Formats: sequence, structure tokens, C-alpha cells
Amino acid sequence: MATTVLPYIPTFITVHLGAPSSNADNVTVRFSDYVKNVASSEVYPTWDEDALRANILAITSFALNRVYTEYYRIRGYPFDITSSTAYDQQFYAGRSYFSNIVRLVDELFDDYIRRVNFIEPLAAKFCNGTTVTCEGMSQWGSQALARQGYGWLQILRSYYGRNIEIVANAPSLDPQSSYPGTALRFGSRGRSVALIQRAINRISQNFPAIPKVSADGIYGAGTQSAVTAFQRIFGLDPDGVVGRVTWSAIERVYGGVLGLSELQSEGLRYEDLAWDGPEPLRQGDRGERVSQLQFLLAVVGQFVQEVQSPAVDGIFGPGTRQAVISFQRYRNLPQTGEADERTWDALYDEYLGIDSSVLQNQALFPQPQAGPTTAANARQRLQALGFRGSSLRQELLAFQQANRIPQTGQLGPLTADAIARQYAALGYSETSRMTQFPGTPLSAGSRDQIR
Repeated sequence: MATTVLPYIPTFITVHLGAPSSNADNVTVRFSDYVKNVASSEVYPTWDEDALRANILAITSFALNRVYTEYYRIRGYPFDITSSTAYDQQFYAGRSYFSNIVRLVDELFDDYIRRVNFIEPLAAKFCNGTTVTCEGMSQWGSQALARQGYGWLQILRSYYGRNIEIVANAPSLDPQSSYPGTALRFGSRGRSVALIQRAINRISQNFPAIPKVSADGIYGAGTQSAVTAFQRIFGLDPDGVVGRVTWSAIERVYGGVLGLSELQSEGLRYEDLAWDGPEPLRQGDRGERVSQLQFLLAVVGQFVQEVQSPAVDGIFGPGTRQAVISFQRYRNLPQTGEADERTWDALYDEYLGIDSSVLQNQALFPQPQAGPTTAANARQRLQALGFRGSSLRQELLAFQQANRIPQTGQLGPLTADAIARQYAALGYSETSRMTQFPGTPLSAGSRDQIR
């Protein structure tokens, strides 16, 4: 959970020189120096450049995931990451750096990996691949792939899956806390309230005793009851107020149920977060915030005839400007064509109304729920995806080769997740008939059989 939509590159990062609970010193260094230190400690400078690039991006993404999720801060620790390889990445205070590592890090430290359509930096775990093996990237394996002619992105996709992408030139900011600064209570309104409501709703899937609430940005009696229930379950003072302690607890549990710090995360998506930004957007701007604006306008435009739907391409051109003006006209705002704070607030408010009443209605918009891939259903799913062989092992090897997953022939977590995602993408569902083929072709004049 984070109050800012996009991850940023922290100017500094604080490292604990030991395991989390150990009595060790903390050091604060520039983020780029941290990446140079870890890269110089974790890999060999003589490796092929594509292997080095892949490892540097993994190091950066893992560290940014720790910062973005406030993994240690919300647990009460005064640091962002540790130097323990049992938990994080190897860091030696005061060590020197290799010159080619310095050059590559200066080029790459503000880039990171994420899964397509997700927001958080990928928790890009890795290990040496010889004395220690893991679900993520094998460092020595990355060098072997580079020697075989793999490029750095091919190497990353071999280990983390094909549904990853690189975010380039992320903004650099001083470290920030997600806590809004003041407690949220009955009567509070705004983006932070909506964020808490969405987090509570997701947590309630795992803890049904917590009632679901309307994610409308208004802290009413329902939200107060849900927060109080959360506080009781997790041993907090049940006062129904989201102060700093409750905020951190919600963030910690929310991150846990989504697995945001895990390689196979459920993932944060644009609609899960608040949409404010520090500066207005205007014609000529480009980037992720423009895509967010276009996404909201496109959704609202599907339900409000007066609002135009722009292309979601990250470019604030004339079409996006006209869409903004159409929305401002619809909401009786000054028709400036710029997305200022009032426009963002109104647009997000409009989106929340559509989302809570329509998009979250599973009867209207059922989500394919294929469920986990297990040894019992793996062959059926693989064959549905077109992978047929004389044995499960052969089918798994063919699937892994096609998806650039390490070819073990075993149903590991990375392979199981990839099968489940592709199976769900075909429209297969175990919880709703809405996405299944009805058995006969549908054409003009077809009708449902009413029973």
C-alpha cells in the first residue's frame, strides 16, 4: 500500500549491517552507491555485460520493492533493507567498486523491473545458483545464458517470466512515508480514505470477520466498523481511528495478503491506488501519470456519454486535452484542458462511483478464477494451452521452453503461476460460467433459456 501511485528512486537508502533483529549499525548511503556496492559484492566484473545488466536491474528492483512496500519501516525498524543475504542483498560498508560496475549502475540505477499491468517493483530475488538455488534468478546461470547469446532482457525473462517490463528513468525523490500525516477518522474524506477502504476490502477476503465497505473515499460508519474489526483481530486499540500504528498494520497485512514482497505477487494495479500527483498535467506531457489520467478518462467515458475516451498511450496530445475539457465541462469545472488537483479529485471521485457500483459487481464483471495449478490439474491445463506430450514432464519442458522458464521439467512455483495465468487468460474459470463457452454458437436472434 502506498499513497503515491508510482515507485520512485530514493535519494538515499538506509542499510542495517546484519540480520533484521541483530544489534548492528545502520548506514545511510546514496541509492546509486548502494546498488554499486551490492553489484560489486554479488557478481563478478569479468562477466559478460548482458549478465551484469540483468543482475544490476534485479538488485535495483529488489531494493526498490523493499522501499516501496516499506517492508521494514512498517514493522518498526529504522532502516529500509539489510545486508544479510538470508533476507536481502550483500552489502559491505566502505568497500570499493569496480569501474565497469560503476558505469553500468550510473546508466541503470533509475530503471527497474515490474510485471506488466502491475505497479510495484518486482521483488526480483536471486541466488548464486551453485551452492544455493532459489525460485528467482541464478547469478551463474545468467552468465551462462549471456555466453549463449542471450540479451539482458532475455535473461531476465528466462527467470522471472515473459510478463515483465522495464520502467526507465524513474523519478528521484527524498524518502517518503506513506502515512498521510494526520489520523483518518469518522468524517474524513479523500484519497487516503479510499486507499484504506480498498486495502480493508482486500484484507477481508482473507479475514471474513472484517466487513467490506464501499470504496467511496468517505469515512462513514461502515468504514469505522471495518477498521475497528481489523484492530480487534490484530490486537490494536479498537478505537476505529486510522492513526500511524493502525495505518502501518493495515499496510503490513495488505502487503502480506497480496504478496507484494514476493516474486509471485498478486500485484498492485492502477485502480488499487489513489491518483493524485504533485504537478498538473498539460498538453505535451508524457509518461506514466499521463497513462493513468487517460485510463481514468477512458473508464469514465464508457459510462458517461458527455466524456470523451482518449487513447491510453502516455502522450498528452490534442485528443487527451479534449477529453479533459469534456470531463471538466461535465463536472462544471474550469475548462482549462489541464489536469490540475481539482480535476484529478473529481475524476477519481467519478471513477470510484463507477468502480464500486459497477466494476466490482461480480455478476456484471466476473473475473476468470482459474485457481492454482497443481499436480492434479497440470496436464489438463497444459493440454488446453496446446502442450501435449507422452508425460507431464515432457509437457512441462515444452511449456518452460516456450515461456523462457528454466527447463526443470518440474512444476515449480514460477511454472505453476505461468500456467495458471495463461489458463485464466483463455477465459477458463472455476467460479463463474460467465466466461465459459455456452455449448452452442451465438448469433443474431439467439436467446437465453429462462428456467
